[in-house]
Amino acid sequence: MKYLKAAILVLGAIMTSHPGFARVDLVTLPGRDTTQLTIYNSADLTLVRDGRALTLKKGRNKLQFSWVNTLIDPTSLEILPKAHAGQIDIDDLTYPPRVKNLGVWHLQSRFQGKVPVEITYLTSGIHWRAFYVGTLAADEKTMRLKGYVRVTNNSGEDYENARIRLIVGKIHFLDRISRLANRSYPYGRPDEIPTLQAEAGLAPKRMLMKTAEAAMPAAADEVTARKEIIKEGLSEYFLYTIEGTETIPTGWAKRLPSFDVRDVPVVSLYKFEQQRYGDLPIRFLGFKNDKAHKLGNTPIPGGAIRVFRLVDDARHLSYEGRSGFKYIPVGEDAELNLGAVRNLIVTPVLMAYRTDHYTFDKKGQVAGWDEIRTFRITVKNTRAVAARLEIKRNFNTDIWDIKNSGDYGKFEKEDKNTVKYTLQLPPRSNQVFEYTLTTYQGSRQYNH
Repeated sequence: MKYLKAAILVLGAIMTSHPGFARVDLVTLPGRDTTQLTIYNSADLTLVRDGRALTLKKGRNKLQFSWVNTLIDPTSLEILPKAHAGQIDIDDLTYPPRVKNLGVWHLQSRFQGKVPVEITYLTSGIHWRAFYVGTLAADEKTMRLKGYVRVTNNSGEDYENARIRLIVGKIHFLDRISRLANRSYPYGRPDEIPTLQAEAGLAPKRMLMKTAEAAMPAAADEVTARKEIIKEGLSEYFLYTIEGTETIPTGWAKRLPSFDVRDVPVVSLYKFEQQRYGDLPIRFLGFKNDKAHKLGNTPIPGGAIRVFRLVDDARHLSYEGRSGFKYIPVGEDAELNLGAVRNLIVTPVLMAYRTDHYTFDKKGQVAGWDEIRTFRITVKNTRAVAARLEIKRNFNTDIWDIKNSGDYGKFEKEDKNTVKYTLQLPPRSNQVFEYTLTTYQGSRQYNH
């Protein structure tokens, strides 16, 4: 433990101002026996649970706790005896005047000897993020999906052999922990009486600490050769518990494995839509978080993913692209945008344009007409694997007719001004189709 210290003697100024303190022994705060970190992903918030063994004497005892150079929220400090609780009373936690970063617990004990206690508090500066690596099979029909978690500790405190729990889900609280930790005094100036507003800010954090953690099962002591992350539902949150313990000094980050699933069925899909994506096709990789895709046990936290592909029997890899995705609930589809590609080429060309079927108003002026355009779409798949391609064409009117010819695959009307062609392209192949689009202008919209 780097910064949290126990003083054996009370500061002289405090003892002089409060002579009663001199008759009470100050309990030395021992090192941690156990540590548990519960890190909330949506906020700069971590719940710390320290297990320690105190040596108490009968009568009044004092325990001094310092949080200098850390981001601990002093208003969240709690202590709970884990044995002989009926013989130990926690009188109060005081913050001595004119002394920063220091709190003193006063305990009345009818038991003498060692007592295990748990000290809990909130801190900021500890974060985690998920990221993933996908490796496609040579035929791109399945993918090995590996998940990781990176935990970063900038809290000012070293945490050794800590059980780490990760929470997915948003929480709401009134005060930011880092701001509370950096105040000169826990409740404003020493001569000020805490306001009701300050007390209101304290209550939700303590409630969160007692209610959310109360639902969490006790951590196991076993450590296996390969660490895993155990996932559990927890009300509106989801809890990931990393197997074993980890030591993460302040200023350090540590990568931890989350899961490794082989042969996840995937769909490789290319999309071409000029108005949305420009002149290059965009590659997408789709899968579903369910049992049929060898997933579906838990939600998948949002993060970034890098995708590679096996290209030969020697297991050489080609880089296929990078994407980010949001939280994927169980049973939901995921579609990864891997970016634009140049090895699949789509070339639309306007081949013909004419107007026809003019109508006139009573004054002899043109009131309506048809515009007829013929487009040729040429598609080239230069890759050594088959590809599925969606081509969307957008029209600037809701009133139209279309006629298709050639090898246009599956055709469907996407909405009132969009059509979609779905083509299955063999490896290293060309495909050509045409469509003639008739749009109705003016009065022709109503009487064509």
